[in-house]
Amino acid sequence: MRLRSTLAGVLALGFAISQADAETAEPPKQAQPPAQETTKSENPGGGAPKPEAQTPSTSGGSTAPNAATPVPTPPASAPSSAVPENPAPASQAPATNTPQPVSPQAPASTPGQPTAQTPKAPEAATPAGSTPSAAPQLPQPIPLPGSAAAKGDRPIANPLPQPATTTEPAANVDPARFGGRPPDAAYGAYQRGLYKTAYNLALERANKGDAPAQTLVAEILARGLGMPANAAEAAKWYQRAAEQGVPEAQFQYALILIDGRQVKKDEKKAQVLLQAAAEAGNPLAQFNLAQLLIQKDPGEAGLARAAIYYQKAAESGLADAQYAMAQIYANGAGGKTKDDNEARRFLVLAAQQNYDTAQLDLGQWLIDGRGGKRDLRSGFNWTKRAAEGGNVAAQNRLAKLYVGGIGVDGDLVSAAAWFIVARRAGLADPQMDDFMQGLDEEQTKKALQKANRLP
Repeated sequence: MRLRSTLAGVLALGFAISQADAETAEPPKQAQPPAQETTKSENPGGGAPKPEAQTPSTSGGSTAPNAATPVPTPPASAPSSAVPENPAPASQAPATNTPQPVSPQAPASTPGQPTAQTPKAPEAATPAGSTPSAAPQLPQPIPLPGSAAAKGDRPIANPLPQPATTTEPAANVDPARFGGRPPDAAYGAYQRGLYKTAYNLALERANKGDAPAQTLVAEILARGLGMPANAAEAAKWYQRAAEQGVPEAQFQYALILIDGRQVKKDEKKAQVLLQAAAEAGNPLAQFNLAQLLIQKDPGEAGLARAAIYYQKAAESGLADAQYAMAQIYANGAGGKTKDDNEARRFLVLAAQQNYDTAQLDLGQWLIDGRGGKRDLRSGFNWTKRAAEGGNVAAQNRLAKLYVGGIGVDGDLVSAAAWFIVARRAGLADPQMDDFMQGLDEEQTKKALQKANRLP
């Protein structure tokens, strides 16, 4: 028994020496606090912690797992049993591999720090102040990029509150807070083709005096969208909205006053409303006001006044007004100096918007070389485009281009086919009738077959 006590004393003395050596052998600058006290200031880079940070410190009274060995172990080289088998260095887990919004460790005070790289599981496995047993629990491996643990599938021992970015959106958010306009449910339904819904939503506001809603109700009723058309009721709503200064309603109600079927005809009042809508920038009101001015005064003075509004509407992109300006410049009317170049420019603008009369005129101008360079091929193409759009005059003129081979290779069958189409629409041209008489039976048969396939 005395020998056993002496052996126990020797072991105790060896343990004390080992603890003392471990406390004096570790440089102060390498000392690590307990794992539970690790903060962001100890890991400013935001990367994964080194495995040594998970080794119980000397303040916990532990050294190498084999406490019976009296040889002290320097903390710079931790025992192999305390290091993960395949640890991932900090450079293998960059912050970009862990999206910030799903990181449950991100504290609210430092939203910019990616903290998902600091696993908490080892802290829960080795609480501060505990003495490791003969078989200490190993720290958990650091998750590699792309692993399930790195994506947040690993259980969290002490989950922190979720960051603000994962909070459910608040209901009834006012878009004005972010510079947006409150949504118009009625107009939104109208845009999606839900006309009955749009009407019901707009009608409630219209009855309360909302001018845009009144205009929308009138539009739905006038066009019979989602319900039977009701021109008389539409006129009432257009009138109410026009009285509140809505340019579209002013324009539409002016046309109703000019027509005189739903309300008593009143061209004087109509002109006042057209003037108001035109001055507000409504292109259709500008064009129709110009038409009304010419109708009331067909002379040069009336045309000069009308040209002002034709020009405004043309500059807004209205094809009808662009064609009107082409005619004004081509003839030097309305106080404008004759200018074929400017006239051709307006013809091009209108033709590009599929204004078929402008396409027909432009085709001829290109063939004649009027207002610019002559271009037979382009002239043929514009004429053909107008013909395919259903312009009967263009169909007849296209037939003549095929006959003469102007801008295209001559083709008598195609010429006859296009003239047949124009003649079916009611056009009469003695010159082309003579041309048809000169075709043989086979050519006439092919022309008829081709005409039946043309638009």
